[in-house]
Amino acid sequence: MKDNMKDNYCVIMGGGIGSRFWPFSRVNYPKQFLDFFGTGRSLLQQTFDRFAGIIPLENIFVVTNALYFSLVKEQLPCIREENILLEPSRRNTAPCIAYASYHIRACNPNANIVMAPSDHLILKEDVFLQDIQKGLEFVKDNNALVTLGIKPSRPETGYGYIQRSSLGGLGEFSKVKTFTEKPNQELAQVFYESGEFFWNSGLFVWNVNTIIEAFVKHLPDISSRFDLGREIFRTPGEKAFIEEHFPYCLSISIDYGVMEKADNVYMMCVDFGWADLGTWGSLYDLAEKDEQGNVKLKKSHVILYESRGNIIAIDDPERLVVIEGMDDHLIAESGNVLLICKKDNEQRIKQFIADVQLKYGKEFN
Repeated sequence: MKDNMKDNYCVIMGGGIGSRFWPFSRVNYPKQFLDFFGTGRSLLQQTFDRFAGIIPLENIFVVTNALYFSLVKEQLPCIREENILLEPSRRNTAPCIAYASYHIRACNPNANIVMAPSDHLILKEDVFLQDIQKGLEFVKDNNALVTLGIKPSRPETGYGYIQRSSLGGLGEFSKVKTFTEKPNQELAQVFYESGEFFWNSGLFVWNVNTIIEAFVKHLPDISSRFDLGREIFRTPGEKAFIEEHFPYCLSISIDYGVMEKADNVYMMCVDFGWADLGTWGSLYDLAEKDEQGNVKLKKSHVILYESRGNIIAIDDPERLVVIEGMDDHLIAESGNVLLICKKDNEQRIKQFIADVQLKYGKEFN
């Protein structure tokens, strides 16, 4: 292994439910394990493949919910079991990142880490890998929390934004001025036109000591709990320690808990064809469309008449769907659920799931 690679690590965050992709994404088989585009590789597998080109295999970790251990092993058979870090409960991204950081520090106190969600699409993978390597090189020598900002191509309301500061930058890395959650349409237009705001990709790069210091400063309730097990990480006692202490961690995102508070946050502006596959709408935007603007996913057998702007996803390869006179709808069928709703109303899917559970229990979740 090259000396300049042995300190580089990747953590893939793959424990979410992906409820906005219901009914395909279910509690027992969430979206990161699905192959939406028919490539033969799930979103998790594509993420792993991407990083395996620049990170030593033994330095790639997956943090996931304990429910998904077997799924991760099945989809990533080359990864060691000890590299699958299991969360006994869901506590958002900050505790997830803290757990991975404390574990990796026990492996290598000089580790430089890239944190990556498991559900992103990257179109220009060669550019992406070059940018990740730049970030890892930067955090090796700088006490910096780096986030990757995407230059917006439209006034998107579904993403968070990062405002770049004109002061205190280091080369390609700009100091971050503010983080803003998903804006309304009017504010998104202002952000888009200003040239100062970038989409928050949710991709982070830092040295393991820098991020743990940030937890100590900004989320001491979490860091103090993990500090109790400082000598336990990478020992047979780690699993029991995590099962006991992890559920008591504050449920909070890394953005709210650390990035918005820290004064050593830097942004690298990147352009590698990124998309967060967070919603059916994001899939529609990226997928190939027919002449009427319809998208057919999962190699569905579909015949359409006088229908425009729909997204159709049918999980059963033997089922034929005939649709007439529908515009701008989502038609998704998987297992025991058929969902038909207006494409613009997909934000109500979580409400649909809650209502279904209230009426029928967890059978359809």
